[in-house]
Amino acid sequence: MDRRQMIHRALGAAALAALPLAALGQTKTTRIVISFPPGGPVDFVARALAEQLGKELGHTVIIDNKAGANGAIGASEVIRSAADGSTLWFTSVGAAAINPSLYDKLAYDTQKDLAPVALVVNNVELLVVNPANPAKDAAEFIANSKKRKDPTPMASSGIGSIPHFAIEQLSDSSGANLLHVPYKGAAPAITDLMGGQVDGFFGDIPGLIGHVRGGKLKAIGLASSRRHPALPDVKTLAEQGIANVDTNNWYALFAPVKTPPATVQALSEAVRRALNNPALKARLLDSGAEPAPSTPAELAAVLKHDTDKWAKLIRDKKIKPE
Repeated sequence: MDRRQMIHRALGAAALAALPLAALGQTKTTRIVISFPPGGPVDFVARALAEQLGKELGHTVIIDNKAGANGAIGASEVIRSAADGSTLWFTSVGAAAINPSLYDKLAYDTQKDLAPVALVVNNVELLVVNPANPAKDAAEFIANSKKRKDPTPMASSGIGSIPHFAIEQLSDSSGANLLHVPYKGAAPAITDLMGGQVDGFFGDIPGLIGHVRGGKLKAIGLASSRRHPALPDVKTLAEQGIANVDTNNWYALFAPVKTPPATVQALSEAVRRALNNPALKARLLDSGAEPAPSTPAELAAVLKHDTDKWAKLIRDKKIKPE
């Protein structure tokens, strides 16, 4: 490479590095609106990302919790905001891809009102039981349930939640007689599992890994195509002969639909750089969340696929919200 080529390459790299700030214009602050209250797994991931994302963008990134109405409050806040990259929606798969089919009337349409920016993390669903449960794995848990006269009660964080759908898929795949017991959130479901009121629970790894490491819950299976790096000894359900339990509670960022494509692209690239930061990556993996940066087009494809997939399950099972 001659001197002229080296100079051109250096100038090109400098131009790419400047792209986010140029595309975001005069933005001084980026606000990430979350459809969940502080303290949960979604809030944790958003705050961990915001710190590093601010460094990549060169300005402050703040978190604004707008919980309620099954995600509609947060989504509506973003839809009404200026389409300049200064306000983003951070949400789980439920509010983005499940609600449109679960509710007859919804104040937003994710695919029409919002522009995909980037996937942030994937959260595999983990099947856990009380440590006193005799089952050493999911296969034995299913076998024991088939010996019972009454259905085996399994908790979920609510009707139409990813944990609920995991139970439905597990029942269909294994032929087990399971009783879905919906709760208003994961916390009370986990409490009753620890207390012996229910026999099993599917949940995001970040919300369960502390209880598993502390010996308060026993992990017996993963609804994933591969094992999780934070729990390498826990077998997938497929490894145990239980197929087609393919739940994945991803978290992602969206912008108002009229946000300029260059701004969306700049934000997506900044998210990718942030998630590739070794310290942030290690922090997320230790929590059980797997960094999964994507392009806007890749997120759009995931959104459409999961919207269609969960719409079919909702129709087939005639699932209605409370």
